[in-house]
Order: sequence, then structure tokens, then C-alpha cells
Amino acid sequence: MADDDTLGTIHALVDEEHRLRGHGEAINDDDRARLAQIEEQLDQCWDALRRRRAGRDFGGDPGEATAKQVHDYLQ
Repeated sequence: MADDDTLGTIHALVDEEHRLRGHGEAINDDDRARLAQIEEQLDQCWDALRRRRAGRDFGGDPGEATAKQVHDYLQ
């Protein structure tokens, strides 16, 4: 997945998250379960995006960034 695709997925997930959280106190168990899935998917998307960007910034394969490269990229 390219950066633009990943960012598009992130935006769609955030929009869905905001819609679900907009239910306020009326949120049901299905919505809570979906929110948990969304949070996990967002974490995975952000992680993938950071790894690709760190790999590019450090001259390596964008898909093969090490944890240290990602940490250095975030600093």
C-alpha cells in the first residue's frame, strides 16, 4: 500500500471513528467493538506509514525500516 493509500485509509477510519463517537452516551456494544477495531487498524496504518517514511529517510528499503530508524524518524 502506497503512502497516499494508507493516508486515505487513515482518513476514512478517523471519519468513521468520529461518527461513532458522536453517538455519545448512546453507543452500543457493536459500536464499542467497531471502535476497538478502528483503533487497532489506525495503529497498524500509522506504524506502516512511519516505517516506510523512516526507511526512505534513512536511504533504505521503505518497507524494511528498523525499530531504531522509526524511533529516530519520530524524534
